Amino acid sequence: MAERGAANAVILAARGPAMSPTLLLHPVQLFRRFASSIAYLPTLAAASYGLLGLMILLSTTLDVGFPDGLEAWIPPLPDGARGLMTALLGGMISLMVFSFSMVMSILSQAGGNFSHKLVFGLISERRHQWVLGHYLGTILLLLLLLMAPDDARGWMAPAVYLACILVVHCLGLFVYFIHNASQSVQIDAVIRDLHDTTLRAMHRQQARQRGERWRCMDARPLPRPPCHEIRMRQEGYVQSADLAAMARLAAGVNGRLHLSFRFGDYLIEGAPVAMLEAEEAPDAAWEEALQECLVRLDGESVSEHYVHGMTQLMEVAIKALSPGINDPGTARLCLHRLTDLLRHHLAWQPTNALLDEQQRLRVTWPLEGLDSLLHRLFVPLLHYGGDDQSVLLGLLKALKVLSLEADGTRLSALQAMAERVVARLERISDHPMDRAFVGDRLTRGRHRLALPRELPPKGGAGQ
Repeated sequence: MAERGAANAVILAARGPAMSPTLLLHPVQLFRRFASSIAYLPTLAAASYGLLGLMILLSTTLDVGFPDGLEAWIPPLPDGARGLMTALLGGMISLMVFSFSMVMSILSQAGGNFSHKLVFGLISERRHQWVLGHYLGTILLLLLLLMAPDDARGWMAPAVYLACILVVHCLGLFVYFIHNASQSVQIDAVIRDLHDTTLRAMHRQQARQRGERWRCMDARPLPRPPCHEIRMRQEGYVQSADLAAMARLAAGVNGRLHLSFRFGDYLIEGAPVAMLEAEEAPDAAWEEALQECLVRLDGESVSEHYVHGMTQLMEVAIKALSPGINDPGTARLCLHRLTDLLRHHLAWQPTNALLDEQQRLRVTWPLEGLDSLLHRLFVPLLHYGGDDQSVLLGLLKALKVLSLEADGTRLSALQAMAERVVARLERISDHPMDRAFVGDRLTRGRHRLALPRELPPKGGAGQ
């Protein structure tokens, strides 16, 4: 027993240095969630205004005077200052209520035209958060100034004039906010912003996975016994993970960690998260540190997992193809942006393994193949837009463009999808004019797909 206790002490001592960085991840995760919420920037702005108001109140209490030479430039406290600030406060509250009730009306209408996942993204834009923060901060500053005594002097006079300037500034922000909110729900702006956000998320992941330690393995090694299963402690969408911290944890127990899920998946409590290939079973502290490495959210986040941006573009296209909207032009716009994102995806090979400094494998995770990604993005468009020739030809053109960037199994996946599109075109093209039009599009442009030169003739002239 004593020998085993000594051995466990040695193992724990070996784990300690490797685990110490990850034990600090909990406050980092909390801050990351707060920074990505809609309350982050408004809280910072309101806190800044509140701090300014407290400093002004403190100056009136301590009777802090003006610096030499500045007092002559300070106007006196206006008559009826308290009534003026009360009127400004009531006007600011009405302005804020009117602004956001109007914006929510615009966003509710946009939610009926686009995917509902985009509505929260539109209202949580950074510029909208800054406007909300200035509104709340000005209201907070006016409340603090109203707490000053009636006979307050000193810095109270410039504070009243500052409050008037801030209210005028908020009036300008009101015009900007309404204009920007109405422009942000235009379909072109929505699709462009979603494309740009997805592309930035893809580039961030590429930057994180640069270096000799990051590898792409054609076949992930299977866990070898002894293995220990790690299960999910809390449900949620696992968007990403701190893989470098996971590698340090695995190195601390001299093992390998094989993740059992794809990033972006929703995992319930108790679902398998990973298999640890190590001699000793991990203790509770090690498992808790591993759980803190996971980035869990209650919904999809494009900035954390760029594939969500592609699926949201697909959902906007499907919404446009619905009978209530019937806008295939919007579906084609989404398809153009999807093609560009898939081209960037094909030009970059995502990694699925991380090594330590001694080039020993520490963490592996599954990747989604191109065939699965195409099935997720293009098959719904093929299903809901399968009776629209323009949508099908748009899909075929996208596959042609992507084939120039693919080879091997990726080219085979594009070829299989192209054959499905051609088969659907052949099924819906009854009139000889339609078949001639489609046949001309089959041979246009450079590509690496094996496509027929024309659709086979059908009996009858059609209608």
